[in-house]
Amino acid sequence: MTGNGVIQLHNVSVTYNGNNRVLNSIDFHLDTGEFCYVIGKTGSGKSSLLKLLYSDVKPDKGLVYVADYDVTNIPEKMVPYLRRRLGVVFQDFHLLPDRSAFDNVAFALRVTGHGNRFIKNRVLEVLGLVGLSHKRNAMPNDLSGGEKQRVVIARALANEPRLLLADEPTGNLDPEASASIMELLQHINNRGMAVLMVTHDYDVIRKFPHRTVQISNGGLQDVKVI
Repeated sequence: MTGNGVIQLHNVSVTYNGNNRVLNSIDFHLDTGEFCYVIGKTGSGKSSLLKLLYSDVKPDKGLVYVADYDVTNIPEKMVPYLRRRLGVVFQDFHLLPDRSAFDNVAFALRVTGHGNRFIKNRVLEVLGLVGLSHKRNAMPNDLSGGEKQRVVIARALANEPRLLLADEPTGNLDPEASASIMELLQHINNRGMAVLMVTHDYDVIRKFPHRTVQISNGGLQDVKVI
């Protein structure tokens, strides 16, 4: 596949346990710098789509290209390099509880082999981007839900990915914190990074409208949320 797409899926199917097909011959294209929501009922395949993109599940058939990697046939040794081009934001944060905000972000850079000077400068840069420079020494238990999610986003951005995958990033937040996180994600998108966000919050989609696709009965199609 060629073109400007940071995600390109063609005729992709994913099946669990031999007969539970959650994605059935789907096609999907996400341009560099595009923002797109993914909606659908619980169990429809939204999380499976994300796992497909960072090579946690394999397709039964079809072609999967993500950030210039052929994920369909990617060797296991190359998966960590693919994932460095992706930033992943989870609903339940996945922060290391015994490390400060600074060290949670730094961890993403240490595992990729960067030196201490680079790590310090980059961590301060991304914490500044998400508005948490003043909280860099705070422990996760001392942060609000919105602040924890900002640390997660900073960590996701640390390795300068081409694509940000967000799995229900506002799901555990109150409306004010949700709006703040959405404004941050839009700011990141406006800087040129593609964002693919799974959500069930239609109020968020209405307030921050972008392209929206729905997974239903194994298929994927563009929809309008009114």
